[in-house]
Amino acid sequence: MPSREPKSREPIPVDQPKRVAAGVPAVLVALRHSLAQMGPLRTAETLAKVNQREGFDCPGCAWPEEPGGRRLAEFCENGAKAVAEEATRRMVTPEFFAAHSVADLAGKPEYWLSQQGRLTHPMLLKQGDTHYRPVSWDGAFAVIAEHLRALSSPDEAVFYTSGRTSNEAAFLYQLLVRSFGTNNLPDCSNMCHESSGTALVESIGIGKGSVTVDDIEHADLIVIAGQNPGTNHPRMLSVLAKAKANGARIIAVNPLPEAGLIRFKDPQTVRGVLGTGVPIADEFVQVRLGGDMALFRGLARLLLEADDRDPGSVLDRDFIAAHSHGFDDFAAAARAVSFDTVAEATGIDMAQLHRVARLVAESERTIVCWAMGLTQHTHAVATIGEITNVLLMRGMIGKPGAGVCPVRGHSNVQGDRTMGIWEKPPAAFLDALDRRFTISTPRRHGYDTVEAIRAMRDGRASVFVAMGGNFASATPDTAVTEAALRNCALTVQVSTKLNRSHVVPGQTAVILPALGRTDRDVVSGRKQVVSVEDSMSMVHLSRGSLEPPGPEVRSEVAIICGLARAVLGPDHPVSWERFAPDYDAIRDEIAAVVPGCADYNRRVREPDGFQLPHPPRDTREFPTATGKANFSVAPLAWVPVPPGRLVLQTLRSHDQYNTTIYGLDDRYRGIRGGRRVVFVNPDDIESLGITAGDRVDLVSEFTGADGVLQERRAEDFQVVPYPTPPGNAAAYYPETNPLVPLDHVAAKSNTPASKAVVIRLERAWAG
Repeated sequence: MPSREPKSREPIPVDQPKRVAAGVPAVLVALRHSLAQMGPLRTAETLAKVNQREGFDCPGCAWPEEPGGRRLAEFCENGAKAVAEEATRRMVTPEFFAAHSVADLAGKPEYWLSQQGRLTHPMLLKQGDTHYRPVSWDGAFAVIAEHLRALSSPDEAVFYTSGRTSNEAAFLYQLLVRSFGTNNLPDCSNMCHESSGTALVESIGIGKGSVTVDDIEHADLIVIAGQNPGTNHPRMLSVLAKAKANGARIIAVNPLPEAGLIRFKDPQTVRGVLGTGVPIADEFVQVRLGGDMALFRGLARLLLEADDRDPGSVLDRDFIAAHSHGFDDFAAAARAVSFDTVAEATGIDMAQLHRVARLVAESERTIVCWAMGLTQHTHAVATIGEITNVLLMRGMIGKPGAGVCPVRGHSNVQGDRTMGIWEKPPAAFLDALDRRFTISTPRRHGYDTVEAIRAMRDGRASVFVAMGGNFASATPDTAVTEAALRNCALTVQVSTKLNRSHVVPGQTAVILPALGRTDRDVVSGRKQVVSVEDSMSMVHLSRGSLEPPGPEVRSEVAIICGLARAVLGPDHPVSWERFAPDYDAIRDEIAAVVPGCADYNRRVREPDGFQLPHPPRDTREFPTATGKANFSVAPLAWVPVPPGRLVLQTLRSHDQYNTTIYGLDDRYRGIRGGRRVVFVNPDDIESLGITAGDRVDLVSEFTGADGVLQERRAEDFQVVPYPTPPGNAAAYYPETNPLVPLDHVAAKSNTPASKAVVIRLERAWAG
């Protein structure tokens, strides 16, 4: 391996990984972050209202609240961090931008940018300028309108959406974009759960989960695959603890042992404070990266063979006959799979496969949960189809305590899609918009996230507007993505805080400061409230209460309405001026257009909101092309490890939420004060001729469309021995996003395959 001169970076301290999540340490960390960002009084005022019926929805994950009474502290450690980041007293003012050029800011780490505080004023970077300068709202809208009107086609504009956007803002945003004339509405779903939606629409007809919190609490068996709830959805752990108390068995399927799936100490219980906590996983299936499809196909074969020995004991033949299609083809494919292939693809032994199959066969109520560990593979859609197959063969859709549970990672990302944020809208939805607003919406499908980057890169799109999020750091192939953004004539960021996307601007750039979930939204003396949808299709209100960071900060609704008037003109059929002062008026339009949202204003004001319909769950009706639940059949795929190489997955640290970095520790994995680490199996460290603590560059290898081997490089990572499967490695994003080629995507869903990147390690210096 080639060497370079030693770098001056101090070694990152590494401790033993933790084997328990939450407990008193989580409370102390949450308080430390909150006090540092908000101070004591604001901390007490704010945390008391997180996820409460009369409070605001956590801006973090999309895990639902339990129905009925809420606990006093209805938040987790990372939820408290998310709230503290938004409710911070730190401010990014025009004086800050005067003191820092764009070039200066572009050289700062992502963590530094996020710690500067809330944006307070609209800012404009004119072509040729070195610094952002303040601009009036009307001036900012005029700049954006001028660029949009100058396009030769509406399809030359891209309108991105983050999951943080409320239902009301999302509905208006898609209405504005389609009124403008394009379906270019990529969103963060394209990069996370698009594979789930694609697979579930094919199999059961609706791309959402089919279970509730109550179902999880009363399941017999819960399989958690490719998900780390201890960091990414910590409130899920308290529900899993209740399920365990009710007798549930839990199977964890993951390449890494995660503390939250080993043991959980609920800090709101005596056992969680003084006791040992609750053991979570009864079985840890340490699957190799990309081996989940083979695992579930192997389970399917064992279940079929068990039913052969005792007909009717395993298969739900009544469900299969009455409600499914394609069972015979699926069964033939499952029976044909070789157990040697399953072992090679998964890395597990036959004894464990049999134990897991026995648990699945004996359960009367089975739920499978998953997250991005499954969705970000080239064969992700087929993998989720295989999971659904196993549930369908046992009749585990449309019965209490059973079903599919894709756990969304961002609050209201599911609501955005319900409200029409999608580049491939169904014709019925567009027809409803046309009738309601007397407009003519476009029918041509738009760009998803990956296609949007390609379009900006190639000059087919020259205006980029982001409603929240951090596009530059959330997307793959960082150098390509940043060059694509800089290639635009205009970039617009509607944001609460500074992030990397603000410092990779187009030739002209605009920053529009927006209210957050925690902020009070008062228009003409009337307090406005918004609504959101969680992972389990519950729609409820969110009521911010804090004083906004400044008088120039506007709600997303007000920003969209102001932009619509500037772009579409006063004669546009939609009465934009009536929405900004009255969000009930928006909800009336949602009720008239969006399926399942009738009587929206009344129902959303119920104490726990209302649940959207889900025909497979509610009545075992499947809105698919066949009218039944479809068993899927796809060629078995996994991720072989080339000689001398590793397969890398990107992941979050425990001090992180998506691209927002709360701190530089990952205490559950034993990392302190740094992020440029790569977790490698000790046997791989030895076989590759490196040493724990060495500094290495990560170099991804892939074959381009021209058949030529190409590379991407991320420099200077410390090697950390870790119990990963042999041949697999892990490292944090966004630092590793440069390694993920833009064209390395899941079939059908086009989701970046960030959980399976072939890399080699090149020594940088010995630690």
